[in-house]
Amino acid sequence: MNIDMSSWQGRIDPEDGDNGMRFHQKVQPADKANEPGITLLGFACDEGVFRNKGRIGACEGPSEIRKALANMAWHHQLPIYDGGDTHCDNHDLTKAQKCLADNISQALHQQHFPLTMGGGHEVAWASFQGLANHLIQIGISTPPQIGIINFDAHFDLRTPRGDSLTGSSGTPFAQVAEFCASQNWPFHYACLGVSRTSNTQALFNKADDLNVLTVEDHQIHSTSLQSIQESLATFIEQCDHLYLTIDMDVFPAATAPGVSAPAAHGVDYSMVEALLNPILNAKSKRGENKLRLADIAEYNPRYDIDGHTSRLAARLIWTILRSLNNELYVQGV
Repeated sequence: MNIDMSSWQGRIDPEDGDNGMRFHQKVQPADKANEPGITLLGFACDEGVFRNKGRIGACEGPSEIRKALANMAWHHQLPIYDGGDTHCDNHDLTKAQKCLADNISQALHQQHFPLTMGGGHEVAWASFQGLANHLIQIGISTPPQIGIINFDAHFDLRTPRGDSLTGSSGTPFAQVAEFCASQNWPFHYACLGVSRTSNTQALFNKADDLNVLTVEDHQIHSTSLQSIQESLATFIEQCDHLYLTIDMDVFPAATAPGVSAPAAHGVDYSMVEALLNPILNAKSKRGENKLRLADIAEYNPRYDIDGHTSRLAARLIWTILRSLNNELYVQGV
């Protein structure tokens, strides 16, 4: 395994000892992992964005997110590892997704929490496959109750066809729905921050047909927050495993300019953070975290301004990882 650790550089405050540590001083290569912790994975791919007629550049996202995360203060408990990047060679998206899915399954098998930095939102199909494969490998006896929670301006429920027959950044949750139907698994999907101007009526109809928990961008504000949190809590209650995915275009363009499809309205960061709380704090009956994996998608450095979006992505990762503490999921059904 050849892992490039060059992005992990930053300030060092030796006078503060262990209390002055930053992320870049704590991250180790995944091949040095000797105890369960957090595995950061990069998905340096925007082939799905290209197929979906979006603005390419998200393949450069993982390294820039690492640089933004590197200098953040360390207030975490679990060991953290870098598992390197998965690339999409020769436009072979299916192969790239399988490679990432295998890496995620391996991390879960080793009792790590995998967090993937994209890359286009085609990462979601790989993330779900990684969790599904892991659950199958450990011998689940009943269909798993997996809840997908997506903060996104788009449903990403397009049907693969034409040049995108094997998928794109706009198809991952349609692919998940088809997989679940083929396995007789339930499909639990929540999409928070949807922009009606960016999704056709056909996509809203499909979301209704699939019983998707839908909250539009303009509906998320301080006066509606409690009601949305209650709906989200009900959604989480029916799930045993949670997969969190955040598309950076859920935020307003002024906050997150570095994305493939900037949002005219978007959702304020404080609202997203408040809605993350019930997800990050969700526990099983055994007291373990329900959240099994997460990813950040669609960060595009080519359109960022002064690192605004990379720092926002890094802050989201920082927040997610701090919530884990020492309560990783113990392997089993």
